[in-house]
Amino acid sequence: MNIALFLQMAAEACPDRVALTYSGKHYTYSELYHAAERAAALFISADVGSVALLDVSSPAIPIALMGAAMAGKPYVPLNYRLSQAQLDPLLERITPTFLIHGASLSQPDQKSGRAQLSTDFLDYVMAGERPEIDWAEDASAVAVQLFTSGTTGTPKAAILRHEHLVSYILGSVEFMGAMEDESTLVTVPPYHIAGISAVISNIYACRRIVQLPDFAAEAWLSLCETEQVTSAFVVPTMMSRIIEHLTETGKDVAHLALKAIAYGGGKMPVPVIQQSLLRFPNVDFTNAYGLTETSSTITLLTPDDHRAALATDEAEVIARLGSVGKPLPSVEIAIKDDEGLICSAGDAGEIYVRGPQVSGEYEGRSVLDADGWFPTRDAGYLDSEGYLFLSGRADDVIVRGGENISPGEIEDLLHELASISDVAVVSMPSVEWGETVAAAVVLAPGKTLSEAELKDHIRSHLRSSRVPEAIQFCTELPYTETGKLLRREVKTWFSGDAVE
Repeated sequence: MNIALFLQMAAEACPDRVALTYSGKHYTYSELYHAAERAAALFISADVGSVALLDVSSPAIPIALMGAAMAGKPYVPLNYRLSQAQLDPLLERITPTFLIHGASLSQPDQKSGRAQLSTDFLDYVMAGERPEIDWAEDASAVAVQLFTSGTTGTPKAAILRHEHLVSYILGSVEFMGAMEDESTLVTVPPYHIAGISAVISNIYACRRIVQLPDFAAEAWLSLCETEQVTSAFVVPTMMSRIIEHLTETGKDVAHLALKAIAYGGGKMPVPVIQQSLLRFPNVDFTNAYGLTETSSTITLLTPDDHRAALATDEAEVIARLGSVGKPLPSVEIAIKDDEGLICSAGDAGEIYVRGPQVSGEYEGRSVLDADGWFPTRDAGYLDSEGYLFLSGRADDVIVRGGENISPGEIEDLLHELASISDVAVVSMPSVEWGETVAAAVVLAPGKTLSEAELKDHIRSHLRSSRVPEAIQFCTELPYTETGKLLRREVKTWFSGDAVE
């Protein structure tokens, strides 16, 4: 099955339903489908090996994605925040390609294939006759190729085949499951797996997609109001800014049509989600955890889980607000130790996942083991009821004198302090211990906190080995656009001489 079949099904079932809203303009499912057909014919005639997109969100995204699928070409969205020097090697790797790009991009080298402005591409595919095209039907063909961030070396190209994306959608979304008045606000960038899955899943559900290319809390709330948005997906940093904006302005959200907010892409501080539940009492919150290599979501913390945590005094249930929930029905999760053995409930290790939506493949190689397990490189544990808790990347564990220390454990504790707005715990070199703990702290507006008070708070709850040897107060922490903490960048702040 080809992912473009989802758009065809939607166009046949509800051709006149609005599929997409961008900058006040509406596009129906029939219009999107016919535009994707024209795009497919264009890509086939260009005689290229792939379709690349380098721009912010616009109607070109779903059209290029589905058109590439019809044409049997891998769709390769590129990070528009990269410099030309960073982009050139990526373009070389997918040459020849049909590159759809924003006006701000300098003209790419013609050896990359064919290039066209996003606006020109849209003008072309939105008009004209319907072409005759023969669809590619190979479920094992590459549907999407996503380059990793490449913060520690050459970016890897994660490969997602049609069968992986189709398995995810069929296992988690109901066809035409959305009512005609339902709409979702999409703010995640198109080069992220969340942006890809948002397009495909909402098309299959026949839900209207409202695009916001550049996130700002005020603009997000305004668009929710003007477009009567009923659902949205945000990353934790976005949710934090929305709550801060509401607190600063005293705005009320009771009049909004919002019924559901999903969040993911990074670890959500428990105090932020607790405030969000109180600020949006009539909204269902869902925490979604997934990876590029798993075709998006693999676990969910449901709205019922959120409500249960807010309504109880039971510590274990409240603690689950800090989890990412339970696996989807078609997904298996296992926690393995350094020797590859399955960990008991409550014991931390590396998270492994398997299932039909799991690709676990990079350009030229697969990293699935003989039993089909994909090593996520995320660390975490399962509680007694099967809820998954993340504790950061496996590589981020601090090894102090042979003792493994989870940065997340310390961060969670510090987030309990009202004077702390954000915090990152990292390792720093130590002559005595090899590695020791360091913390970068962002104070809440108008709040103060001394190093001694911070250390005393940790010492009163955790072992003394968890107390930071160095603390740096800063105005903000570095994050990716999708809400992932750039922990390696924070580590450079403490990479001077090793502490004695």
